[in-house]
Amino acid sequence: MTDPMPVVQSLLSGLPIFLLHLACATLSWLAALSLYMWITPHDEFALIRAGNQAAAISLGGAAIGLSVPLGFCLAGSVNVWDIMIWGSLTLILQLIAFRFVDFLLGSLSTRIEADERSAAIFLAMMKVAIACLTAGAVAG
Repeated sequence: MTDPMPVVQSLLSGLPIFLLHLACATLSWLAALSLYMWITPHDEFALIRAGNQAAAISLGGAAIGLSVPLGFCLAGSVNVWDIMIWGSLTLILQLIAFRFVDFLLGSLSTRIEADERSAAIFLAMMKVAIACLTAGAVAG
């Protein structure tokens, strides 16, 4: 059996940086999601509380769409600023995705409020697609 102390020492020395980067990414994600919800014309949480599945699909897509590129950034980040800058870019791209789908489908917010799941699913998948492309670009 090998000596576990080098692994334990590595864990202890890297844990503060790990926790700092994780906290920064999580706070960036929460801030971006909050800003996204503030900017969208409808109140996602009120709709979700009322049982609106389209709002849940749309907001879930936004949550994933914002987290995937941050996760890739977190994996390759050299400092906290990497996470903050790429997190901001991710938010901007998700807002563009929302506006693009709104342009394609028309009155997207009204459709989500009316619980039109097909529009919400398309929006969520567009958000995930943008997130995958953004994550690939961040990792590259």
